[in-house]
Formats: sequence, C-alpha cells, structure tokens
Amino acid sequence: MKRPALILPAVILGLALLVVAVIYWVDSASALPSFFPGHSAGSSHHHIKHGIAAAILGVGCLIFAWFQTGGGGAHHGQRSAGAT
Repeated sequence: MKRPALILPAVILGLALLVVAVIYWVDSASALPSFFPGHSAGSSHHHIKHGIAAAILGVGCLIFAWFQTGGGGAHHGQRSAGAT
C-alpha cells in the first residue's frame, strides 16, 4: 500500500539521521551535543556504532521513501506466458 503523505517526512528523517551519523563519526563523546546519547564530558571516545546505527536507519528511511514513489503498474521485465 502506497502512502504518499509519508514520502516527505521519510526523506527529511533519513537526511537528518545521516547528518547525525556523520556527527557521531566526526566528534568525540565530549563534543557531542548534550542531548545525544553517548555524550560524556571529557571523553575522547568516538561512538562509531551509534553512527553506524544512525546511518542504517537513515538509509532505511530513504529506501522507504523511494519505494513509496515507485509506480503501481505491472512489473517491468516480465515475459508473457507464450514467450520462450
């Protein structure tokens, strides 16, 4: 079932999660905004796994939006029953 109303929110959320992933990869735990999970004052640790999780979720949202924009017609590349 296609839900066109969800396309724009999914794209915005996907892009935001990709930005969050980059922030996790680039900044140390002490440089993260205080509302980010993993923020720790005085720490030089980078949260690579948090960044990977955010990136996977971001790509998932973008893929969801992409599938919502797809056509609802017949499958492309299908052969007819009589073709060999």
